[in-house]
Amino acid sequence: MAGVQRFSVAEERSGHCAAMDQHCLYVWGGYVTIEENEVYLPHDEIWVFDIENGLWRVHLTDGDMPPSMSGSCGACLNGKLYIFGGYDDKGYSNQMYYVNLRSGNREFTWKQVKHFKGQPPTARDKLSCWVYKDLLIYFGGYGSRRHNELNDCFDVHDASWEGQMFWGWNNDVHVFDTEKQNWIQPVVKNSPPQARAAHSCALLGNKGYVFAGRVLQTRVNDLHFLNLDTWTWSGGIQIIGEKPPGRSWHTLTPVGDDQLFLYGGLSAESVPLSDGWIYSFKTNVWTEFKHLPKDQPRLWHTACPGKDNEVMVFGGSKDDLLSIDTGHCNDLLIFQTQPYPLQRLCLDIIGKHSFQLRNQLSCLPLRLLDQVNKRITFWTAARFRQSRRESCYEINNNKTGW
Repeated sequence: MAGVQRFSVAEERSGHCAAMDQHCLYVWGGYVTIEENEVYLPHDEIWVFDIENGLWRVHLTDGDMPPSMSGSCGACLNGKLYIFGGYDDKGYSNQMYYVNLRSGNREFTWKQVKHFKGQPPTARDKLSCWVYKDLLIYFGGYGSRRHNELNDCFDVHDASWEGQMFWGWNNDVHVFDTEKQNWIQPVVKNSPPQARAAHSCALLGNKGYVFAGRVLQTRVNDLHFLNLDTWTWSGGIQIIGEKPPGRSWHTLTPVGDDQLFLYGGLSAESVPLSDGWIYSFKTNVWTEFKHLPKDQPRLWHTACPGKDNEVMVFGGSKDDLLSIDTGHCNDLLIFQTQPYPLQRLCLDIIGKHSFQLRNQLSCLPLRLLDQVNKRITFWTAARFRQSRRESCYEINNNKTGW
């Protein structure tokens, strides 16, 4: 029982938020399906994964907490986790909350951003953002607007004429300055991408990239970037060679200084995807990742950069959420996008074979021994979770044969 508690993991979920700060991955919100009902995860919990020792822990939070939601946009900046937008039983949100992850006393207290200048975006979910300097820069999403809020940045999907309420996709850009506590809507140059939701955003240098997403009744595969110094859109980038197929509910993660890692999503044919692609800014070429497991599709998951250019994918669904919505996941997939440094390789070898090397470990310098002990814990936890998954798989298979 002690092992089960020590090696526990965050619950299954989709449509959650995840962000990295220092050596920890923070997960909040999302939903899961229980007996055909969508149930939002507790709003007073933040799950934390330590990428050095591989252990999860849960923190109960207090303060002015955001409601339980899915489709919110989460980002870390200067040790604070910011949550904006989302959807719950009451509808779409345009409220912002933050929690200090480096409080020192390990207490997480939420605060709602109430005293700000400027006009926030209209209510929406399934949007994305870039973190640049002290700015949180939001793009797109699906949400609601009143008649007097309609403009060229909004494609109408549905309407309630009685309530003068409209639902649809956005392609506007909104900036929240965390130092000045004010909202800005910059005047962008050139044509923006079509209004969309469930797209992905990633930052390389001063360029904020946007890839794919749901556009009206289809899922596209176009790539754009916004220069975050001049607010100039690139227009659709003309890719050399093959491109990933169109999709939504995928992720795009920066790796290194000039590459982006694309993973998963839901195809234009509503098929859950398990493919991975690398986009190189220098060559303007997409390259498909080979040898990825085909039995681990994910959509509406999260992906964050880890150590040594790893990409850490958590949660999401392996089914088409629009029709089945039962396959929510809680495993953490770690993708190696570039060769590991020699020290990392050595630490992992020791961590995997610590029993055979146990008599030699005390000879290591204390600082190195601390790193070794963390990798030992990491691989011990990984083996424990893998054995539990295999046991659950066997039990489910046996039940199927009854």
